[in-house]
Amino acid sequence: MSRHQNTHSAASAMHDQGDEANAPTSHIKLLNWVREQQRLLEPDNVHWCDGTQEEYDALVSDLVKKGVMIPLNSKLRPGSYMTRTDPEDVARSEGSTFICSQKKIDAGPTNNWADPHEMRTELEKSFRGSMRGRTMYVIPFSMGPIGSPLARIGVQVTDSPFVVINMRIMTRVGQPVLDVLGRDKEFVPCVHSVGKPLEPGEKDVLWPCNIPKRKVVHFPESREIWSFGSGYGGNSLLGKKCLALRIASVMARDEGSLAEHMLILGLTSPAGKKYYVAAAFPSACGKTNLAMLRPTLPGWKVQVVGDDINWMKINPKDSRLYAINPEAGFFGVAPGTSAKTNPNAMSTISRNTVFTNVAVTEEGDVWWEGMTKTRPEGKVVNWKGEVWDPSMGDKGTPLAHPNSRFTVSVEQCPAKDPAWDDPNGVPISAIIFGGRRENTVPLVFQTKDWNHGVLVGATVASEKTAAADGSDLGQLRFDPFAMLPFAGYNMGDYFGHWLSMPSRVKDPSQLPKVFHVNWFRKDANGSFMWPGFGDNSRVLKWIVDRLEHPEDKTLYSSTPIGFVPKPESLDLTGIEKQVQGGVMEKLLGVDNQAYLTEVGKAREYFKRFGDRFPAKLTKELDDLEDRLKKDQGV
Repeated sequence: MSRHQNTHSAASAMHDQGDEANAPTSHIKLLNWVREQQRLLEPDNVHWCDGTQEEYDALVSDLVKKGVMIPLNSKLRPGSYMTRTDPEDVARSEGSTFICSQKKIDAGPTNNWADPHEMRTELEKSFRGSMRGRTMYVIPFSMGPIGSPLARIGVQVTDSPFVVINMRIMTRVGQPVLDVLGRDKEFVPCVHSVGKPLEPGEKDVLWPCNIPKRKVVHFPESREIWSFGSGYGGNSLLGKKCLALRIASVMARDEGSLAEHMLILGLTSPAGKKYYVAAAFPSACGKTNLAMLRPTLPGWKVQVVGDDINWMKINPKDSRLYAINPEAGFFGVAPGTSAKTNPNAMSTISRNTVFTNVAVTEEGDVWWEGMTKTRPEGKVVNWKGEVWDPSMGDKGTPLAHPNSRFTVSVEQCPAKDPAWDDPNGVPISAIIFGGRRENTVPLVFQTKDWNHGVLVGATVASEKTAAADGSDLGQLRFDPFAMLPFAGYNMGDYFGHWLSMPSRVKDPSQLPKVFHVNWFRKDANGSFMWPGFGDNSRVLKWIVDRLEHPEDKTLYSSTPIGFVPKPESLDLTGIEKQVQGGVMEKLLGVDNQAYLTEVGKAREYFKRFGDRFPAKLTKELDDLEDRLKKDQGV
């Protein structure tokens, strides 16, 4: 029998597992829940996903046959595929994302709230029969290493085989997860449907979705996720932002831990000393680039634990925060990723990668803006499926969607940290906040203490990016802790939870030190002042110097906003010409008046949290204002 026939047979065989007797678990609550979803969704078949390569290959083969997944040139990009979504289904739908807590105040002013009873009635109408003509896939998945004390288990049902394929890359899927779940352990139930039932004989569309009725709904008290109408990324891979941040942040609040939108990297000095650093940046502000950084400083090494999500738990023995990356893959923004900006990412996606909404070249490879300086030779098919050739000039811009993505396993990354999937997590020594700021905010500074660090996290602001839907690109918006779209409860309470951390440990001095960075300062001509990318290792080295020599006053100047490097304390070997002529002084300067304006903006922003805003944070803001005025001589 040919390989094609084998694959087809595997795909057919998958659909015959609807019989409950064949369910690979004896977890009564899970079996009952799956049965309930079957009654509601009315699928033609039920398939319990085992996460095997055979299952993956069968699903891919089926979607290739249907034209949903386009195989790329196997010599240039082996095992890789490209998919085009519906042009309306291209980004996280924050406007259609809801937190349905029992009380509106518990969702807070930064979340869309809906009455949970009314929402359940609405969801029941939408989901009733939504999987007719389709298969319901049951995906048992672990966020974090299977069996880790820091991991959590979810079970997602979906009618999208494309979602199954991506969930296998992004999480740990299959029988080992069910084995850990046992007969009675807790799991987060996740229901997803593209919302396009098929009548008998009806031909399916390439990218089924139901955008007018799109909803991504979270019930924090019962730990449930329901998503309808979208097949895109974070709207449909419910382990990602939905579980890993919105639901997990509520769990973390209740358990005294943290679930954060942060990368985790391992940083090793030339002396062989290793530190683990967490960093929070709003989407598309360079998290993946920093997580996979190739240092330009000789002898330094950066290794990636995770590029997006970070779950941290206090170890009572040493009062330190230990972190895991709950994901098993990268869901990276493609545009801007290149051999210059992120060579490790380019190496990671050289094979076995699923691309979404990028362009396909004449020779069958992928391309996106920023990948090379010039567009490819020959005809290119853009993300909408339209043909472009060099004679058309700038027509058809952009060729790849600004939020086009790649999905790829962490295992393939040449820079993965040896402890990236350590079930006990890695100890965090420093937490970095940052965003895209063209002025005011220095290249790097250290906060005065933990509470000041919480204020800095709460005032993270950045120019808006394409990762979230909506217009006004470039407009500055506050994005506290880079968690604005992701906190599953009132952000005022979230700030309070962060402030509670020192009281939860025996030795608060063991908590991570807090820093803020800004690679994006521009000069009067609109050019970036700092070279960035691999040269950001120079800033990481200064952070390590501060950790190792906290009393060394040659490393910093004490300013109203915190401890700022003295220009000579940064290792600038090899980039002296790029930062000559007072550039470092400008990059590290603190404009008190500009910061007083920032304080005013922060006060206005914080008003929205009302009496849920912590008094401790108001005091931190008052103290910052006093320091700025005193330094000005006011």
